[in-house]
Amino acid sequence: MYSEKVMEHFKNPRNVGEIPDADGIGQVGNPVCGDLMWIYIKVGKNAKGEEILSDVKFKTFGCGAAIATSSMMTELAKGKTLEEGMKMTRGDVATALDGLPPVKMHCSNLAADGLHAAILDYFKKQNRPVPEWMQKLAPKEEEHEHSEAEACG
Repeated sequence: MYSEKVMEHFKNPRNVGEIPDADGIGQVGNPVCGDLMWIYIKVGKNAKGEEILSDVKFKTFGCGAAIATSSMMTELAKGKTLEEGMKMTRGDVATALDGLPPVKMHCSNLAADGLHAAILDYFKKQNRPVPEWMQKLAPKEEEHEHSEAEACG
């Protein structure tokens, strides 16, 4: 059973679409369940001069939970520093949605991984070295593997 927040973000997703001049794009997916996500970020600066996620949008092909987690992730990420964005976890996304069924937890993992991939892409496009601690948080394909019995369907 899905929470009211999951249903709200599925029925009325926030920040859907592309950012044409995105500073970073993250693409993640899993062929077993069919989830595919593209996360687009725009980077700005806050009053302290820190780089922040000034805009975050998504395009997701997947189940209702995948859409809801993508939507919630964008809401959580907007205005955060790049470091805060890299530290966002699947647990953060799931908690913000008042939980997900265990079989759907991989969807929130995918949303957070997509954000991480977009931030790493930003560094690459800027020809800047990625801090070592940030590289350790980079998405790993095997983290989204699950059996066909767990497929999103």
